[in-house]
Parts: sequence; structure tokens; C-alpha cells
Amino acid sequence: MLSTPFFVFCLLLTTALIGVAGEYFKPFNVSYDHRAIVIDGHRRMLISAGIHYPRATPQMWPSLIAKSKEGGADVIQTYVFWSGHEPVKGKYYFEGRYNLVKFVKLVGSNGLYLHLRIGPYVCAEWNFGGFPVWLRDVPGIEFRTNNEPFKREMQRFVKKIVELMREENLFSWQGGPIIMLQIENEYGNIEGAYGQKGKDYVKWAANMAVGLGAGVPWVMCQQVDAPEFILDACNGYYCDSFRPNSKKKPMLWTENWDGWFASWGGAIPHRPVEDLAFAVARFFQRGGSFQNYYMYFGGTNFGRTSGGPNYITSYDYDAPLDEYGLLSQPKWGHLKDLHAAIKLCEPALVAADSPQYMKLGPQQEVHVYRGNITQGLTTAFSTSKSVCAAFLANIDEHKAADIEFLGQVYTLPPWSVSILPDCRHVAFNTAKVGAQTSIKLVDFNLPSSKMNVPQPLTFQDEVTYIANDWMTLKEPIGLWSKNNFTSLSIMEHLNVTKDKSDYLWYTTRLYISEDEISFWEENEVSPELSIDSMRDLVRIFINGKLSGSAKGDWIKVVHPIQLVQGYNDIVLLSETVGLQNYGAFLEKDGAGFKGRIKLTNSKNGDVDLTESSWTYQVGLKGEFQKLYTREKAESVRWMKLTPDATPSIFSWYKTYFDAPVGTDPVVLNLGSMGKGQAWVNGHHIGRYWDLISPKDGCRPCDYRGAYSSEKCTTNCGNPTQIWYHVPRSWLQRDQNLLVMFEETGGNPYKITINTISAQTICGRVPETHYPPLHIWGHPDFINGKISINDMTPELHLQCEDEHTISSIEFASYGTPQGNCQNLSKGNCHAPNSLSVVSQACQGRNSCSIAVSNDVFGDPCRGIVKTLSVQARCLPSSFARSASM
Repeated sequence: MLSTPFFVFCLLLTTALIGVAGEYFKPFNVSYDHRAIVIDGHRRMLISAGIHYPRATPQMWPSLIAKSKEGGADVIQTYVFWSGHEPVKGKYYFEGRYNLVKFVKLVGSNGLYLHLRIGPYVCAEWNFGGFPVWLRDVPGIEFRTNNEPFKREMQRFVKKIVELMREENLFSWQGGPIIMLQIENEYGNIEGAYGQKGKDYVKWAANMAVGLGAGVPWVMCQQVDAPEFILDACNGYYCDSFRPNSKKKPMLWTENWDGWFASWGGAIPHRPVEDLAFAVARFFQRGGSFQNYYMYFGGTNFGRTSGGPNYITSYDYDAPLDEYGLLSQPKWGHLKDLHAAIKLCEPALVAADSPQYMKLGPQQEVHVYRGNITQGLTTAFSTSKSVCAAFLANIDEHKAADIEFLGQVYTLPPWSVSILPDCRHVAFNTAKVGAQTSIKLVDFNLPSSKMNVPQPLTFQDEVTYIANDWMTLKEPIGLWSKNNFTSLSIMEHLNVTKDKSDYLWYTTRLYISEDEISFWEENEVSPELSIDSMRDLVRIFINGKLSGSAKGDWIKVVHPIQLVQGYNDIVLLSETVGLQNYGAFLEKDGAGFKGRIKLTNSKNGDVDLTESSWTYQVGLKGEFQKLYTREKAESVRWMKLTPDATPSIFSWYKTYFDAPVGTDPVVLNLGSMGKGQAWVNGHHIGRYWDLISPKDGCRPCDYRGAYSSEKCTTNCGNPTQIWYHVPRSWLQRDQNLLVMFEETGGNPYKITINTISAQTICGRVPETHYPPLHIWGHPDFINGKISINDMTPELHLQCEDEHTISSIEFASYGTPQGNCQNLSKGNCHAPNSLSVVSQACQGRNSCSIAVSNDVFGDPCRGIVKTLSVQARCLPSSFARSASM
């Protein structure tokens, strides 16, 4: 007779620890031993979901947290963003997207724990690594080393955050969700650059953090010399071979990179879920106890928060929840099944101090966890029960393997792990994906002003441009206000702008004699402007006209220019596209120009312009006028833009638009534009740029084998980003203000306003697939009346919230061929497939169909059958209209 399933123990344990939603928790202590984080006296196996609160709106937070919990997360992890919370020294900001307290409380009200990574250096592909730029102006400062000015500022901010959390009763011992904190971040990667001062700084940071009396454990990731009283943790694609620097500490994985970020002009990285699940399973197989997805939701780099330089506005990260908060399938669903399987193993994983290891082949191995648990609600009525869980791994990249374990043979695909919660039955294999696939499409929705008019269900084939009326305004080139100054030197960009703007104008005047013009004409040469070193982008204007541009990361620029006899105005526009966010000596990196600026090919040799009289102007006139706000946009005189107007550089554009129908996420298609920034109703949605990724480099992706960010790239030969997220909470029903600053031209009349949703969903499950994980809680299974082998696999389909399965576009039980959007019947096909699936699913948000002959009949005896389905999801209102 089979034993009581282990998830019942997990459920009782979780219920004991988690309070009713809205009440957070009863106060509990958090500690750790060599095996795991210990919560209220119980070891726990914890799944964490990385969500950065400023990369979403507060209105999005509840859904993101709920979907993380539904996906199997126990913990939410976030950085704390110093630059957002203290944009001006001594003036703190905790509102809007930076309302940290609200975010933490939402996590607690959902019954989840929180890992708060204070840093305050965060990296995170965030501008300047999360440091406020004013920090570099503190006299005598050197970042992240044994430097008194830096330590003073760092301690002040970390103390501010700890005290804020304590004041709001958000630590575990106060009944709050915070179970762990983090000080510093991946410092071990650069510590060597600072020598002994770096080692001293690590000790100082650790002692400072613990001295704040937060009452929960502190973590340092990527820090092999973390002190004994600080947990050290691993970051990377694989952390199963990581071991903490003390036998008294558990294995923690603070960043499991489930994707990667993208740069302007680059391809989009993708990490197959089979490999991601393999990495997670191997981590818990080999002794891990806490694993966090970086990112579970990536979100958007709104405003000028993206770092780099040159990281795009989207921070989708190929995460289980995409940039808009929609489920990325099959990644989200497959990981949900993985987490459920790990939770079934949790009683055995926490009961055993270490696993039993068995090598069963050249690249096959088993780790077995055995122990005893106490059952019963009181000591008087408790009993001890043995538990067992096993992880079977085949790390061969090419071949499947048959593994004999405890008298049974298990077949494992290459590069996979099978999880056996009872050491007998397989609940999950990392390479066998049973979750649905979702294909997200963009709809060209009609505006909400027409929402009461019945619309055809083929509206995605129509193009609805955002507006028929556009207004424009020219941005002055060079000086535009009295708020400028002159210096006899080339000043460093950030020393002037303080990062208040991406833009810094450098203007000088050069006299060219008649002899110089004659020299160039006689020798058939042109003068060239030479800049020793430049980042990220420079635009060169001669006498008010754009002469050329150059982009790069501290590159030499040599550009031919055309000068006239007499005085010539030379204007250089230095542009940043996100500040450096990683590496040692960030405070010294700077931006703009380095070295000398010269005029070459001159009659009497090079003309050094470096110490000429340069006049500096910070930013754009329209930027400082705040033309992107409704009040200011109406206070200036705009010109009407005609559809056939020649694209104009350095121009502002303005229009009004109605919000799309429904609740689906809204995006702007800016593929017709060049480079610039965009605002909606005063909210800065970010930078845009039309750079195209290389045509070569993308190839079919095989999940087998070690992953890297270059292995599985997509989108080659296309613009890196054309879709830009406009959160629904930033929109009103109609008359939404869109303002854009465009640098290189572009056609605003081609901009579209769209919604995005998973319109096509597909499922594919063979009759030999593992039964659904909830059967471990089936009463007949608990009582031993049936075994797992008696249970039937299921195909599950689910549309997004407020969407309905409007039609079944394909269904076949038998030997169907192809992939989603390219399915066909095989030689074996049950004729009733479409009718059975339609009856079970059509008109519903979700459905499940048993994959068995009992449901469909047996169309071909002796052959393993598969059920493949393709369905269409539409907003519920459209789906109802279609059925009428």
C-alpha cells in the first residue's frame, strides 16, 4: 500500500506558517543550518520569484505577485533602488513605482515571504548600477571600497531602509514577510581590483549590516570570503556545483538567470525551459535549498533607468511573466509543474542532512533523500513516518539513458532530471514539457470611443494608426537658454549634466582663413574633426547642419567636415544611453569625451580645439520646458504636421489618442521612428531606437548542453525593439497625450496603438505522460486504492484572465504532426477529436481533457497516442459576440 502523499505534509506546514491574506503572518523567527533556511523552527525548500517593483506600476503589482504564487513561488525577491529613493541627497522618495512599503505589504498579504536585497549597489542593468549620480560628487569618494565618504553614505541609506521596514513591522519577527536581507552585490567579482581595501570593505559591510539589528539573516552573493555570520550565495545559469564557504551554511542560489538582457542593435536572448528546469532540479538534487529566478518578471526600464550603456527599454528577460505581466508559456507552466514536484519532495529534502549518492552510468547519477517526519497535530498523538525522495539525472547532452533504481528501470531523455517524490514514481521530468504553448499576437484595436460598436473578429488584420493629427515643434541646435556657461576646456559629461538629461551641447567657434580653404581645395582633402575617445553617441553639427554621428563605447571618432571661410560654429551633442552599471571604479567611468579634440588636415598641422572656448548647454529646451506634460504642451505654439512632410531631425511631436478597448496590455509600435524618447500623459515610457540586429547568429535552439546568452538568440535582422509598453493605469478613456522627441527623422503617422495577448494556445500531451501532480492528493491515492499508474494524463488549456476559448482550430488524438500554428493529422486520428475538445473547452477560460482511449476511443491499437490541440483565445466580450 502506498504511503500518505508528501504534499499533505507540505500543506499543513505551509498553512501553519502563512496567515490569512491581509493579516500577513504570526511573528516567527528565521535562522539557518547547514541544510536550509529555517522558518519558525522548520527547514524549508524555497522557490523565489524575482520582481523589481519600479519596473512595473503599483496597479500591476497584485497580479504579478498572485501569478508568482500560482506558479509555485514561496518568496518574492527584489533589489532596493537607491537612485529612485534618493534622487537628491537627503530627499527621499517612496511614492508611485517606488512605494517599497506598499510592495512589501502586498507580498505579505499574498502569504509570500520577501528577500530584500538592499545592496545598495544592485547592478540590475539599471542606470549607474542603482547609485544616485550625486554620489560621485561627494568629496574624496571612491565607490565600494574601504573609503570613509562612501561608507558613510552607504550606511546612511542602508540604515534608512532597515529602519523603514522595522517601523512598518515588516520583518518576520514582527509578523511581516521579510525573511532575508542582502548587503552588497556580486562584489567578489571585482574585489581583486581593490586589493586589501576591498577585503577590509567586505568585513566592514558585513558588520555594518548585522549591526543594524534587522533580526533576519543577511546574504552576500558571489562572495567566497563572506564572514561566518553572513550567508554567501551563488549567481549564474547553473549553481548545482556551488558550495558555501562554511559547512554551517545552506546552499543558496540568489540569481538563476532564466534569460538575459538585450542591447540596442543586438538579438534577443532566449533560454529554453527544458534547460532552465534541468538547472533547478540539479540544484535541489545536489543539496540546494533556496533558488531565485532572475527574473520571474523583468518588466520595463521606464524613463531613463536602463543602464549599460545601450540596454534597451524592455527588460523582458525571457522571464516566466513577460514584460507586460502575461504568462510566457510553456516556461511559466513547466516551471509550475517543477515547483509542485519539488514541494512533494520537501518533507524528505528537509528531513535528510545530506543525500545518498549513487553513480549509475558514465553520465547518470541518483541522489536519494531519506528521513523521518513527525505526523499529528499534538505530541501525544504524533507518529514518526519515514519519507524518501529521489532525483535521477542524465547529464549526457546527446543520448537518452535507461537507469535501474530500486528494482525499476527509468528512461531519461538527454540532459534531464526525473523527480520521484516517493522514490518509486516519476512526478516530473525536466525535458518532458506538458504545459501549453502560447503565441502572443498584437491587435490593432479600435479606440474605446467605439467600444459599443460591434467589431469584426478579424480586427487584428486592420491597421489603426494612433492619430490622424500630429503637431510638431523644432528643437534648437546648441544654445537655447541663458542657463549656459563657458569654459576653456572639454569638461566631462556627467560633471556638467549630473545625469539630469541624456544630452549635453558643446559649442565653439572656429575662424577659417581663405588660405586654409585654398589649401584644402588644391590638395583635394577635407578637414576632419578628431575626438580621442567617446561614448555613447555624438552628433556633429557644422554651422547649424548635422554633419554626422558616431556611436560606441570609448571609441576614437574621426569625421570629415565641411567648413567655410570666416567663422564656423562647431556644435557637438554628447548623448548618454544609460550609464555604466557594472564593474570596478564606477565613479571614474564618466561619459561623453576623453582626451583631445582636434581639427586635422589643416595647412599648418592639427588644430587643437581642446582648450578653446567651449560653451555648454545641458539638455533639450523642450525637455526642460516639460513639453510632455498636458499643461506645458498646451502653453507653446505647435505647427501642424502634414502626412507628406519631409522627416525632420531634432523635432518634437504631439498628438492625442483614445485608449484601446478592453484590459489587455497596451503597446506603442514605434518601428517607424528613429531615435528619441516618448511620454504618455506625462509618464516617460523610455528611450526608443531603431537599431537593427545582425542578420546572422540566430539558429534553431537545442536545449541540451550548457547555456550561454549567445546560444539561443532570436529576432536577427530585425529592430531590437519596436514595441513599447504603456501601462493601462497611465491611460484614460480618450484624449491621451503622446509627446515624442525624435532625433533622426521618422514618420509619426505610422505609429500604431496596439494591445497584446496570447491569442493562440496549444497543448500536446502523450498518453504516456505523467499524470497531473494533483493526483498525489487524490483520496483514493492517499488510501492506497489506486496507484499513479492508474491515473490518466491530462491536457490543460488556459487563456489569460478575461479571455475565453472562442474556437478549437485543431484537435487530433492519434499521431498528430508539427508544432503550434503548424499542426496536421497523422496516419492515426480519432474522428471525434475536434468535437470532444470543443465541447470540453469552447466558451471557457480553461479546460482539461483526459488523454486516453476512454475519451476518444482507440483509433490505432498498439500505438502510443498523443493529443494535440490548438485553440484561439479572445477577450470574453468578443468571444461572446462571435458565438451569437
